[in-house]
Amino acid sequence: MHFVTRERIHVDRIATAWAIRRFVDPAATFEFVARTRDVTRLAGIPFDIRGAELGHRNGRCTFESLLEKYEMRDPALRRMARIIRGADLPHEDGTPPESAGVLAVFDGIRDGASTDAERFTRGAAVCDAIYAYCTSS
Repeated sequence: MHFVTRERIHVDRIATAWAIRRFVDPAATFEFVARTRDVTRLAGIPFDIRGAELGHRNGRCTFESLLEKYEMRDPALRRMARIIRGADLPHEDGTPPESAGVLAVFDGIRDGASTDAERFTRGAAVCDAIYAYCTSS
């Protein structure tokens, strides 16, 4: 499967790409495009880009929309989703305390990496750690 999202990936897009690669399609490829691109003209499955089915919907972040679409019911993924949403939307009520640290780490990844491929690689390692935390807690 080929997925397309906005460039300069950050918390929600990194976590969503991680979940796609880990739970949906281990061979998935990703393309990072300008936010102004028309999703109807993209060759791939768009996510977290204007007009995409996999995006912020009904109070959910893109990561949560992915879990719903692919019917992922793993309690650790559900817990992780709350943390990711809190980091992606830090001003919402009920944000888990872990979200602030996750946001800080992903800010560092975004600002410290020069390409989206590098951001994804670094962020995927963080997502592995968050998932392990959510599995064991």
